[in-house]
Amino acid sequence: MYSRMLVLRFPKTEVEKPIVCYLASDFDLTFNILKATILPRKEGVMVLELSGRRKDFNKGVQYLKERGVQVQAVGQDIKRNTIKCTHCGACTAVCPTGALSIERPEMTVVFNHKKCSVCELCVPACPPRAMEIRTTGNTILK
Repeated sequence: MYSRMLVLRFPKTEVEKPIVCYLASDFDLTFNILKATILPRKEGVMVLELSGRRKDFNKGVQYLKERGVQVQAVGQDIKRNTIKCTHCGACTAVCPTGALSIERPEMTVVFNHKKCSVCELCVPACPPRAMEIRTTGNTILK
């Protein structure tokens, strides 16, 4: 099983088409949409995790490109600033993957980086701004 986090940028001519659904039906890929901003007649941006056999993954990415979708590997990472963190737990309430959790009985926030999907929901939820976005450089998939 091959899995990658991708940023898809849809041209305004393609935003109203169910392009991502075809990844599942035509290429046997599964996807988890983590963040999306898609408006009619405007460029759309979507962050998703795409999984399947590597051969199907490559065919799916090629399909996206043929439709004018720019495909980039996620080039961001989330970092927790342990000095700023007050262990309030606000971030754990919005984390969809369980990467942020409360350790009991200490009641401290634990960040499991391997579970993080870089959805960025924790960043605005953190009152002391201990959750930070770190850019690692997006790479356009060929």
